[in-house]
Amino acid sequence: MSVSAKRARVDYSTLVKYLQAQETRKANELLEEVLPKLVEYLRVTMGADHTTAEECVQQAFLNVYERILGDKIRDPKSILSYMMQASRNEYLSYRDKNKKYTDLPVAHDPIVEPAEQVELLIDRERKQAIKDCMRKLDRESREFILYFFENPGVRSRQVAKKFNTTEANVRIKKHRIINQLNQMYLDRMTEG
Repeated sequence: MSVSAKRARVDYSTLVKYLQAQETRKANELLEEVLPKLVEYLRVTMGADHTTAEECVQQAFLNVYERILGDKIRDPKSILSYMMQASRNEYLSYRDKNKKYTDLPVAHDPIVEPAEQVELLIDRERKQAIKDCMRKLDRESREFILYFFENPGVRSRQVAKKFNTTEANVRIKKHRIINQLNQMYLDRMTEG
C-alpha cells in the first residue's frame, strides 16, 4: 500500500478547540469518528462487551469534556491518548464496582437463552482472535504488553524500571503495540 493510499492521521487537538469554542457541529463530526474507536479499543484491549464499552466511553467523554471546558487539558495534541486512558480507567472502575456481583456463587446452572449462547460464542471467538493476534507479536512486544494486561493501572515509571527504558519510550511502545494489535484484530475480523 502506497503512502498516498494510507489514510491521513486526524489531528484530534482541534476537538479541544471546537469544544471550548462551543462549535457543536464541528465537534460532533470529530466525536462521531473518535467515540466508536474508543468503544472498539475497550472491546479489543479490555474485553468489554459493546454496551458496557459504550457506557464507559460516554462517561469518560463527559469527564474529559468537563476538563476541556475547565481549560485543564495541558496538551491538546494528546487528547486521543487522554480519552483512551480515561475510557480505560472508567471501564476498570466499572468492572471493579460490578465484580462483587459477578463473584457470587451460582446456586444452580443458569438457563442460557439462544441469544446469550450466540453472545458467548462471539465472546469466545473474539478472545481467541485476540490470543492469536498476541501470538503474532514478537516475544519482546508480547511480554511488554502482557505486563500491562496483568498489572492494570501500572504506572509508566514502574514499567520503565522493569524494562530498563524511559517513561517516554514506555508510552510510545505501548501505543505502537496496541495499534498493531488493534490493526491485526480488525484485519482478522474483516477477513472471516
